[in-house]
Amino acid sequence: MNGHRKSNFGIWFFGALGGILWGYDTGVISGALLYIDRDIPLSPIVQGLVVSGLLAGSMAGAGLAGRLADSLGRRKMILASGAVFTVGTLGAALAGGAPLLVAFRFVMGIGVGIASVVVPMYLSELAPKEVRGKLTSLMQLLVTIGILVAYITDYALSGAGAWRWMIGLGVVPAVLLMAGIYTQPESPRWLAVNKHDETGAKQVLAGLRGSESVAEAELADIRAGARAQAENEEPLRLRMLTGGRLRKVFTVGMLLVFFQNFVGINTIIYYAPTLLTNVGFGSSGAILANVGIGAVNMLMTLPAMRLIDRAGRRPLLLVGALGMCGAMILLAAANLAGMTKGPLLLGLTLSGIAIYVASFSVSWGPVQWVALPELFPLRVRAAAVGLCVVFNWLFNLVVALVFPPLLAKFGAGLNFLFFAVMTALAFVFVKKLMPETKGRSLEDLERELAEPSRT
Repeated sequence: MNGHRKSNFGIWFFGALGGILWGYDTGVISGALLYIDRDIPLSPIVQGLVVSGLLAGSMAGAGLAGRLADSLGRRKMILASGAVFTVGTLGAALAGGAPLLVAFRFVMGIGVGIASVVVPMYLSELAPKEVRGKLTSLMQLLVTIGILVAYITDYALSGAGAWRWMIGLGVVPAVLLMAGIYTQPESPRWLAVNKHDETGAKQVLAGLRGSESVAEAELADIRAGARAQAENEEPLRLRMLTGGRLRKVFTVGMLLVFFQNFVGINTIIYYAPTLLTNVGFGSSGAILANVGIGAVNMLMTLPAMRLIDRAGRRPLLLVGALGMCGAMILLAAANLAGMTKGPLLLGLTLSGIAIYVASFSVSWGPVQWVALPELFPLRVRAAAVGLCVVFNWLFNLVVALVFPPLLAKFGAGLNFLFFAVMTALAFVFVKKLMPETKGRSLEDLERELAEPSRT
């Protein structure tokens, strides 16, 4: 039993490293941006390219990861993500000019994209069924922890303006991830279904569960699930989603990932220190305030993990949209009221950002990842969710790329007003179109959502 617990601990620990690494590389650029132009001049559009280079790479990595994980195995792909992280991180930290910095941020993004698909898949396939349902929210928590660690690192190095070290320290969890994954087993589902090695799958399960009989029962479930998937799954064609009975559910899925990005969260995650220096914070003070924002982001994910199965998906999304809308209106008013830099403007800006991040973290942050797989029927679920995730990274990239030039041209106030409108539209979307998926079987949802519209 002791060895069984130890085996499971290793899986969770190294899986957690994957999530933290994803969050670290996403969040670290916010502080580094304040100092990069001391060595490498960055115009607003180039600043956007530095941030969005990682997101473009993430889109490519996510698009490739699923198919490669099926052919090569989960462990090899997690190892590959660590190797890609290491190369991209070292290259970005040592870059001598903007083109190389953008290019290596793209390489880092490939690692992020692979991790975003394969790490949750690996954890879910090795976890006992009693805790499998919590994994999606857990990954969101791990990402927020990685973002917070990045913000703390930024602050610790802000006195020296050491942006290369800020980025470069991401190598540490990447190397630990590569070293540790060697000690972990392959996914028993991949062994049984993709490699047709049921003996190896049973050995892994017996080691993890500490019981031959439990391992045999779980292997039987894997066989049954694989048969059901083979019988029901069919190749995804775009016309199935845009013109057939699935058009309604595809519209809901795409609007969910669209609004999750266009409510403005990425402008806060990537550019909060830049926004805060614009209203009067010093560089170190802005990064310290960003640490507080990262802590709010992480802490508010904890109640979301409890509420998502109690309150439901729709109530969380509705309350979160209202909170974000109010916060963006506050930020827009504070920045459009003609206030000069001072304590009042600083306080209002920081309060608005904190309220906004808390509202997002308890709702739209984790709910998207739980609701997306629940929306689509089994026969197209994997492919359809993968397509939505690719668009999620695309929408993320667009917001990150265009925000710096829009901030330079129109100022923060009008941008905040735009996001206030988007959060209001997100509320309307949830109210009118988003179904409640809490406590309902996937089969019931499939029958309801795939029905032709009666309007």
